[in-house]
Amino acid sequence: MRTFLLWGLFFVFVFCAIYFNWHENIFRVEKPRDAGKILFWAAFIGFTAYSIYCSRREDLFKTIKIMSGLHWGRQIGIDLYIGASIFAFFIYLHSGSILVLLLWLLPLIAFVNLATLLYLAIHYDSIVEKFLG
Repeated sequence: MRTFLLWGLFFVFVFCAIYFNWHENIFRVEKPRDAGKILFWAAFIGFTAYSIYCSRREDLFKTIKIMSGLHWGRQIGIDLYIGASIFAFFIYLHSGSILVLLLWLLPLIAFVNLATLLYLAIHYDSIVEKFLG
Protein backbone atom coordinates (compact mmCIF):
# COMPACT_ATOMS: atom_id res chain seq x y z
CA MET A 1 0.00 0.00 0.00
CA ARG A 2 2.82 2.43 0.85
CA THR A 3 4.50 1.68 -2.47
CA PHE A 4 1.25 2.23 -4.37
CA LEU A 5 0.78 5.58 -2.64
CA LEU A 6 4.38 6.57 -3.38
CA TRP A 7 3.95 5.80 -7.09
CA GLY A 8 0.66 7.69 -7.13
CA LEU A 9 2.39 10.75 -5.70
CA PHE A 10 5.21 10.31 -8.20
CA PHE A 11 2.87 10.36 -11.20
CA VAL A 12 0.98 13.39 -9.84
CA PHE A 13 4.36 15.12 -9.50
CA VAL A 14 5.37 14.15 -13.07
CA PHE A 15 2.09 15.47 -14.46
CA CYS A 16 2.40 18.75 -12.53
CA ALA A 17 6.08 19.18 -13.42
CA ILE A 18 5.36 18.77 -17.14
CA TYR A 19 2.14 20.82 -17.04
CA PHE A 20 3.58 23.80 -15.15
CA ASN A 21 6.86 23.77 -17.07
CA TRP A 22 5.34 23.17 -20.50
CA HIS A 23 7.03 24.85 -23.44
CA GLU A 24 6.81 24.24 -27.17
CA ASN A 25 10.22 22.54 -27.33
CA ILE A 26 9.76 20.14 -24.43
CA PHE A 27 9.64 17.10 -26.76
CA ARG A 28 10.93 18.73 -29.96
CA VAL A 29 14.18 17.48 -31.45
CA GLU A 30 15.57 19.62 -34.28
CA LYS A 31 19.27 20.17 -33.72
CA PRO A 32 22.11 17.67 -33.27
CA ARG A 33 22.57 18.88 -29.70
CA ASP A 34 18.99 17.75 -28.96
CA ALA A 35 20.24 14.16 -28.90
CA GLY A 36 20.89 14.79 -25.21
CA LYS A 37 17.20 15.56 -24.71
CA ILE A 38 16.32 12.17 -26.20
CA LEU A 39 18.80 10.51 -23.86
CA PHE A 40 17.38 12.23 -20.77
CA TRP A 41 13.77 11.36 -21.68
CA ALA A 42 14.76 7.77 -22.50
CA ALA A 43 16.72 7.44 -19.25
CA PHE A 44 13.80 8.90 -17.29
CA ILE A 45 11.25 6.54 -18.87
CA GLY A 46 13.56 3.52 -18.64
CA PHE A 47 14.56 4.17 -15.03
CA THR A 48 10.93 4.79 -14.06
CA ALA A 49 9.89 1.50 -15.68
CA TYR A 50 12.71 -0.39 -13.97
CA SER A 51 11.90 1.23 -10.62
CA ILE A 52 8.27 0.15 -10.94
CA TYR A 53 9.43 -3.36 -11.85
CA CYS A 54 11.67 -3.45 -8.76
CA SER A 55 8.91 -2.17 -6.50
CA ARG A 56 6.67 -5.01 -7.67
CA ARG A 57 9.38 -7.54 -6.76
CA GLU A 58 10.60 -6.17 -3.42
CA ASP A 59 9.32 -3.80 -0.77
CA LEU A 60 11.31 -0.56 -0.97
CA PHE A 61 11.05 0.18 2.74
CA LYS A 62 12.23 -3.30 3.80
CA THR A 63 15.16 -3.01 1.40
CA ILE A 64 16.13 0.40 2.79
CA LYS A 65 15.99 -1.02 6.32
CA ILE A 66 18.33 -3.87 5.33
CA MET A 67 20.70 -1.55 3.45
CA SER A 68 20.86 0.94 6.30
CA GLY A 69 22.30 -1.82 8.48
CA LEU A 70 25.24 -2.30 6.11
CA HIS A 71 28.26 0.01 5.90
CA TRP A 72 28.14 0.10 2.10
CA GLY A 73 24.39 0.57 2.21
CA ARG A 74 24.81 3.69 4.36
CA GLN A 75 27.64 4.91 2.12
CA ILE A 76 25.44 4.51 -0.97
CA GLY A 77 22.61 6.40 0.75
CA ILE A 78 24.91 9.23 1.82
CA ASP A 79 26.40 9.42 -1.67
CA LEU A 80 22.93 9.52 -3.22
CA TYR A 81 21.81 12.42 -1.04
CA ILE A 82 25.06 14.36 -1.45
CA GLY A 83 24.36 14.19 -5.18
CA ALA A 84 20.75 15.23 -4.58
CA SER A 85 21.93 18.23 -2.54
CA ILE A 86 24.27 19.29 -5.32
CA PHE A 87 21.46 18.94 -7.84
CA ALA A 88 19.14 20.98 -5.61
CA PHE A 89 21.72 23.77 -5.74
CA PHE A 90 21.83 23.34 -9.54
CA ILE A 91 18.03 23.78 -9.67
CA TYR A 92 18.40 27.03 -7.73
CA LEU A 93 21.20 28.24 -10.04
CA HIS A 94 19.20 27.33 -13.13
CA SER A 95 15.86 28.75 -12.01
CA GLY A 96 17.11 31.58 -9.81
CA SER A 97 14.14 30.94 -7.54
CA ILE A 98 13.92 29.60 -4.00
CA LEU A 99 10.24 28.81 -4.66
CA VAL A 100 11.08 26.60 -7.65
CA LEU A 101 13.74 24.86 -5.58
CA LEU A 102 11.26 24.26 -2.75
CA LEU A 103 8.69 22.83 -5.19
CA TRP A 104 11.27 20.34 -6.49
CA LEU A 105 12.80 19.57 -3.09
CA LEU A 106 10.30 17.01 -1.78
CA PRO A 107 10.23 15.03 -5.05
CA LEU A 108 14.02 15.25 -5.14
CA ILE A 109 14.26 13.82 -1.61
CA ALA A 110 11.71 11.08 -2.31
CA PHE A 111 12.67 10.07 -5.85
CA VAL A 112 16.21 11.47 -6.21
CA ASN A 113 17.41 10.35 -9.66
CA LEU A 114 13.94 10.09 -11.17
CA ALA A 115 13.29 13.73 -10.22
CA THR A 116 16.77 14.69 -11.44
CA LEU A 117 16.25 13.06 -14.85
CA LEU A 118 12.80 14.64 -15.19
CA TYR A 119 14.15 18.11 -14.38
CA LEU A 120 16.99 17.71 -16.89
CA ALA A 121 14.63 16.44 -19.61
CA ILE A 122 12.06 19.21 -19.09
CA HIS A 123 14.64 22.01 -18.90
CA TYR A 124 17.18 20.59 -21.36
CA ASP A 125 16.93 23.48 -23.83
CA SER A 126 17.36 26.26 -21.28
CA ILE A 127 20.18 24.41 -19.49
CA VAL A 128 22.09 23.87 -22.73
CA GLU A 129 21.43 27.48 -23.72
CA LYS A 130 22.94 28.71 -20.43
CA PHE A 131 26.09 26.71 -21.08
CA LEU A 132 26.41 27.45 -24.80
CA GLY A 133 24.52 30.78 -24.86
